[in-house]
Amino acid sequence: MNHKLTGLSRQYEAALRQHVNQGLRTSLEEAQGLGRQAMTLGLETLELARIHEQALITLVLPSYSHGTRASMVRRAGAFFAETITPLEQTHRTARETNLHLGQINDALRQRTVDLVLSNRQLKEEVAQRKLAEDSLRKSEQHYSQLLEQSREMQKQLRLLSRQLLLAQEEERKRISRELHDVIAQTLTGINVRLAALKENAGSNAKGLDRNIALTQDLVRRSVDIVHRFARELRPTVLDDLGLIPALHSFLKNFTSETGIRASLSAYAAVEQVNDDKRTVLYRVAQEALANVARHAQASKVEVSIRKLRSAVCMRVWDNGKGFPDQRVLRAKKGKRLGLLGMRERLEMVGGTFTIASVAGQGTTLLAKVPLRNSTPLTGVEDAPLIALAGTPH
Repeated sequence: MNHKLTGLSRQYEAALRQHVNQGLRTSLEEAQGLGRQAMTLGLETLELARIHEQALITLVLPSYSHGTRASMVRRAGAFFAETITPLEQTHRTARETNLHLGQINDALRQRTVDLVLSNRQLKEEVAQRKLAEDSLRKSEQHYSQLLEQSREMQKQLRLLSRQLLLAQEEERKRISRELHDVIAQTLTGINVRLAALKENAGSNAKGLDRNIALTQDLVRRSVDIVHRFARELRPTVLDDLGLIPALHSFLKNFTSETGIRASLSAYAAVEQVNDDKRTVLYRVAQEALANVARHAQASKVEVSIRKLRSAVCMRVWDNGKGFPDQRVLRAKKGKRLGLLGMRERLEMVGGTFTIASVAGQGTTLLAKVPLRNSTPLTGVEDAPLIALAGTPH
């Protein structure tokens, strides 16, 4: 700082000498430059006056005449006046700034008063809002309790629904066995006895032969109806031979009755899944194909069963007209009981149900049941893939 101040003093003395001796206009412009330089160094007017005084003492020597010295002092005064012009302008700006700051302070004080009033009003509003929040919290607790009660009731209803499905399945199994083992055998016995009666009839008993033949035909038709009824209730092949033969038999009858080509492919080891899960897969396939026959207008349907990492997945695909799946899922309950029944059956054994369909592009249904709580599918990855078809291709 002292070095810069010494340099400024030397520059000032040189510029002042030039101005005093020559009185050039350019030296006054240089004076303003020196004043700005003094401002940069942070000097005040008094300090700059000291520099001017020292330079003036050095320049105005006693050897000059009185008139000359007076003229030099006047020129030096003009030079000094130009030098302090930037400082004076700064001081004027500072005074104006201080005045403006005073006005701002007055405004801030008024704003502070306004803020105090606003804070008081805000506190009152906060108190009112807390009361409203307390009331809302109590209402939320009440509605949460109601929601919990509703969920518990839904859980109980789902449990009752699953128990109903189980009871329905057991009843179907019992009726199927009853029809197959009792009624069908009784009708078959009648048919055998009628055949014996026919053989023992005399030559003049043509009318009796004709009546016996008609009776035999009725009995055969009755037996067929009973067998079909038994298959629809609970196919004995599902219990006796397994899921794959039961599905193959069902698809064969489905093609025969509807004209829709149906094919089946499945891993043989799927038969190691427990009975409940195999029954669920069969019922889901049965309901899915019933929907295809009623609504899809399809010419082909494919059923495939494969093993995933921890589940068995059954896929039912058809090439029918399809439908907007979200619209069907949002339909009234009476129009989607089949979908609800399939979903409920799968959830009953811990499975999942999804359906995807696009209008004009067919429908795909996926039913997954977990492998847990069932006999491990040993060697499933290498198990042969059984491919069956409802009709020859």
